[in-house]
Parts: sequence; structure tokens; C-alpha cells
Amino acid sequence: MGCEEKTVSERKPETLQITIDELKTLPEEVRVLVDTRGETSFAYGSLPGARTLTGLMEQAQMEQLDRAPLYVLFSMHGRTSLQQAQELRNLGYRAASLQGGYGAWLGQCYATEDKTEEIEKGLRSKRAFHDKLFVPFARAVRDYELLSPNDQVAVCISGGKDSMLMAKLFQELHRHHRFEFGLTFLVMDPGYDPVNRMLIEQNAKMMGVPITVFETGIFDAVYEIPKSPCYLCARMRRGYLYAKAKELGCNKIALGHHYDDVIETILMGMLWSGQTQTMMPKLHSTNFEGMELIRPMYYIREEDIIDWRNRSGLHFIQCACRFTETCSATREDGTSASKRMETKQLIRMLRKSNPGVESNIFNSMKNVNLRTVLAYKKDGEVHSFLDDY
Repeated sequence: MGCEEKTVSERKPETLQITIDELKTLPEEVRVLVDTRGETSFAYGSLPGARTLTGLMEQAQMEQLDRAPLYVLFSMHGRTSLQQAQELRNLGYRAASLQGGYGAWLGQCYATEDKTEEIEKGLRSKRAFHDKLFVPFARAVRDYELLSPNDQVAVCISGGKDSMLMAKLFQELHRHHRFEFGLTFLVMDPGYDPVNRMLIEQNAKMMGVPITVFETGIFDAVYEIPKSPCYLCARMRRGYLYAKAKELGCNKIALGHHYDDVIETILMGMLWSGQTQTMMPKLHSTNFEGMELIRPMYYIREEDIIDWRNRSGLHFIQCACRFTETCSATREDGTSASKRMETKQLIRMLRKSNPGVESNIFNSMKNVNLRTVLAYKKDGEVHSFLDDY
């Protein structure tokens, strides 16, 4: 559980909810932990020993589940899992919802000791972390010329594993880089609920990242949007980050998109949007003069970030949206997480027969032959192969 468990006799909950303290009294052999938030959120972190809900209800309806254990369901805040626990009970199974959900477990059970020295030592000396995290980070900075002398960089932290790792890698780079540049670790609160805000601040303190937090009313602004509120929310957050960074004297904002984000975006564009494009390592802002966006984690694999998180004993939020128990429908960049997960699974399947498929997708954006494309766009203007045929 991540918290110390007490081995005492089994108890049957009288109500549909079970508290964290009550859960700790249940031996592992008499209960099954079920994460109802979906595979995307589950991959970002969950209670130790938990499984996902995928297929659970179908198995229950088909009488394929063991009826002996108590099924303890949890969502982010314990609301949607309450309904699902009731559905399981209606099918004759013993089920309960974890009161307060995953967020409450993190707040109560997650260690708050200072891990700064341990994490920084790992990034310097542990081959698995140094070679797979810091080296590709520094290489992307060099290859794409992401930093210049006297740059002031706003390192944008959402609270997830990617942006928190990016903050630590920037701190490490700052100690050893050949020229001076400044760092501001920027956290925007668009209207987080108290649990999510607390987790971000707690992780930052534990990891030695001095964050600057500013608040906006973005969640309130998009609350009444019936369609695609997440796309609008993502655009508004990007704008607020640019504006605040510029106000603080920064000329660049850094986002934590990694290698897998890049190749998934390439494939998603082809499969779902009928276009060939990628997530660029750096971009000039079109609305904020003199500002630039950089992505220094461009070469880092997500599996290596997950390994670092797990081996460091860290827990991060995936989505801090207060409107949904899970962000399985959307991502921070406004894309559909269901489509992204589908694309991720497709790449994983293709890798079984073609181990080089990921690098091939990535390299395809560097090997475009304009003589073999029907048309391309530049600065909004369409150019056809017929123009100089």
C-alpha cells in the first residue's frame, strides 16, 4: 500500500464506502484493489497492487469473478467508484468504494520526506537514470539549440511525472552548463481542487523544486462549454503560461513532452486528421513577441520516465481537472487521450514484429522528400507538386 499495513482479521464493511484506515486493516489475500480511472491514468500511477477496471464488470456479469474477496474500487476522488461499487454489489459481489479515492490515499499515505539529494544523486550517478534521462535531455538541448546565453526559461510544471522530471533535469543542467541561463519553475493553478494543488506543492517541496504558483480562472471559464472544453482549456493555459512567463522576465517556456508524445502525435495526425506533422522541439510564439516554446525532453522515452518514477518511489497526478474523476478522455495538450492510447497500443503492437518502428516513425519527419509528396504547406500557403512538374 505504500503505508504500513496492519494484519488483523477481515471485516465486512457495513456501508458502501471504506476508509483508508479500514483498508489498511484488510490482509491482501481477502481484498482486491480495483482502479476505475482507466488505463491512461493507471499508467501514471496507482495504489500498489491495484488492477484496472477494464473487463471487470463484464467478468462479473458472466459469473467469471471470484466471489470470495472484497472488491475495493477507487477513482480519483471516490465519486465514480461509488456508483461502480454499487453495481458490483447489485450483481451479488462484495464491493466497496475507497472514501476520498486515489487523491485521499496520496494525501494521507504518500511520504513527505525530502528526497532532493537522493533524486539528484540518481540522475548523476545511476547509469539507468543518467544515460537514459540526463544524457538525452542534454543532447536535445544541444541538437536543437534550445538554450542560448542569458536565456530566462519558465519551466512549466503541471504536476505530472514528465514536467517534474524536466524540472530536476533543468536543475542538473544548470549546474554544469557551459554558459549562464536562468530558471523559473512555473505552476499555473487554473482552478485545481485542494487535493491536486496540495499534491503539486508537496511533490515540489519534497524534490527541491522552488515553484512559483499563479492562479487563473480557466476552469470556471470553460465550465459551460458543451463541446471540446479541453481543447479550449489547453489553448487558454498555453496563453496564460506565455503571458506570466513574459511578465516574470522569461523569454522561453519549456514543456515536458517526450519522445513517445512526438511519435504518437505524428501517427495520430496521419490516422485521425489526414495530415503529416510533428510536435516540434521548439517554436516561436505567434501571439507573444520574443517568446519561444522549447521541448528539451524530446529524446526521452516514456518507459524510462516511468522507471525513474517507480524506482524513486514517487507519485504524481495525471490530470488535475476538477470536472472529471479521470482524464481518460483528454490530455494536457488538448488531444484525445482515448485516441492517443489507441495509437500507443498500435505502436506497441507493431513493435512486436518491427523493433525499429518507433525510430522509423520519428525519423520519417527528418526524411521528407518533397519530390514525392502531392502537396505541402508553408506559412499557410499550399504548394502542389504540379507547380514545377
